[in-house]
Amino acid sequence: MSEVREKGAILKKAARLTALASTEEKNAALAKIADALEASCEEIIAANAVDMENGRKNGISQSIADRLLLTESRIKDIAAAVRELIDLPDPIGEVMEEWTRPNGMKITKIRVPMGVIGMIYEARPNVTVDAATIALKTGSAIMLRGSSSALNSNKALTVVMQRALADTALPPEAVQLIESGGHECVKEMQRLNEYLDLLIPRGGAGLIREIVDNSSVPVIETGTGNCHIYIDETADVQMAIDIALNAKTQRPSVCNAAETVLINENWAKENLAALVKALEGAGVRFHGCEKMLSIYPEMAAAGEKDWAEEYLDLEIAAKIVSGLEEAVEHIDHYGTKHTETIITENAENAALFQRSVDAAVVNHNVTGRMTDGGMFGFGAEIGISTQKLHARGPMGLREICSYKYLVSGNGQIRR
Repeated sequence: MSEVREKGAILKKAARLTALASTEEKNAALAKIADALEASCEEIIAANAVDMENGRKNGISQSIADRLLLTESRIKDIAAAVRELIDLPDPIGEVMEEWTRPNGMKITKIRVPMGVIGMIYEARPNVTVDAATIALKTGSAIMLRGSSSALNSNKALTVVMQRALADTALPPEAVQLIESGGHECVKEMQRLNEYLDLLIPRGGAGLIREIVDNSSVPVIETGTGNCHIYIDETADVQMAIDIALNAKTQRPSVCNAAETVLINENWAKENLAALVKALEGAGVRFHGCEKMLSIYPEMAAAGEKDWAEEYLDLEIAAKIVSGLEEAVEHIDHYGTKHTETIITENAENAALFQRSVDAAVVNHNVTGRMTDGGMFGFGAEIGISTQKLHARGPMGLREICSYKYLVSGNGQIRR
C-alpha cells in the first residue's frame, strides 16, 4: 500500500475520535502543541537550516527563501497563532438554524467537522502548523503534503505536534505528513475520495490550477494574489504613500502583497513624484505604463505580462488611469479576486469601488496586508479562498466545517 493510502486510512480512523472530542479537550491539545513548539525551537531551527542550505545549493529565489525560513521569532509567532485559536469559539455543534414544521417535526441545522482534510502546499512550513491546528480545533484530521524544499522543517514540526498530542485526548495519528517525493503522491491525493473529504491547495498558480483541474476530491481554491491599489483623485497623499509602502514592502513574498498600483491622473500631477521616490527609496523596481515612462523614461516598460504578474518581490507595475471606472476595468481584467484596495476621501467612490470590484476582500483606506486570518481575528488561517462557493477570503474555523440536519419527531410518517 502506498504512503498516501496508508496514511489516509489512519486519518479516517483518527477523524472519528477527533470529531467526538470536547471543546476543552481540543483546547488542551492546542495548548500542548503551542508549548511544545516553543520548547522545541532549537530542534525545529536545526531542521530548517538543512532546508535553507539545500535551497541555497539549488538556487531558490529570495522570496521562496523568505517563506521557507524559520527563526525563533517566527516559531513564537506560530505558537501565538495556535493560542489564539484556543480563545476562539468552537464552531462544532453550533446551531445554525432550527425550526418546527406544521406536523411537529423539529429540524436543527448544526455545524460539524469536515472529516479528513488534505492540504497541498509549497515552501511555507508555518502552514504545517496553521492547517493542522485549525483542523484539530474543528474536530477534523489532516493529511499534509508540503514541498520537498521544506521537508525537513515539516517533518520536525509534525513530530513536535504528534509528540504533544500523545499526552492529550486527541490521537497523534490525526496529523499525518506525506514524506514521499515526486508528483505521484499529489496525483494520488487528488483521487483519494475514499479517505479525503476536502482538498486545499495553497501555493503558486500552477499548483492551484493543477489541483482544481484534476481532482475528484472536492477542492477549495486558494488563489494567487495579483493585488491592486487604486489611488483615487482625493486620496490623502501621506496615507497613499504609507499604504503603498506597507502593501508592497512589508513582506513582498506573500500573496496579499500589492503587485500593481493604479494612479488617478489628477492625483498624479502633484503627487506622483513623492510616491515614486518613496517606493524606489525602499528598493522597489517599477514597470510603468506609457504615461509613467513619459515622466520617468529610465523606468522599465510594463508589458502585458507585467499587468498579470504576481512578482512576490520588490517589483510593482504602475499605471496612470483616467479615474475609477478605468481602474475597475483594469482590475476586472487582470485581478485574481484576492484583495483589492482603493485609497480615497470620496465616500461615494469608495462605496462604488467596493460594490463593483469582484474580489474576496475589497479595502478602503487600509493596506491589503490585512487580508489574513490573524488580522481578521480568526487566529491562524488555512488559506485565502478566491472562489465563491462555500468559502471566500481568509478561511478560519467555520470555513472548513460542514453541517448536517438533525430531525426529531414523535412518529411522523409521510403519506
